[in-house]
Amino acid sequence: MNKRKVGSIWEDKAAKYLEERGYKIICRNFYTYFGEVDIIARDGDTMAFIEVKYRAGSQMGIPEEAVDIKKQKRIYKSARYYMYKYFGGANIPCRFDVVAIFKNQIRLYKNAFGGI
Repeated sequence: MNKRKVGSIWEDKAAKYLEERGYKIICRNFYTYFGEVDIIARDGDTMAFIEVKYRAGSQMGIPEEAVDIKKQKRIYKSARYYMYKYFGGANIPCRFDVVAIFKNQIRLYKNAFGGI
């Protein structure tokens, strides 16, 4: 199975996990010139830009470690573009979450990083 298909399966599981916790999924795989945001959702009045990372084993480290500063910057720039495109830059509360999936264990990190 290729990486894209595996990623899609785990993003589906992450989206379901988030919905069970009250998130309203707005968009998935939002692509920009800067990069991609896996999931964009509302959590109450807050827009959440969510990165999903999966690891089947520890040989490549834990999934949280893969959301490095470079990845954070890409997500942040893509989020700014999304907010400008759809909300004209309105002052809507936003945060950046990470869903880390290790084997079959799902962990949610709300406000995992700030605007870069």
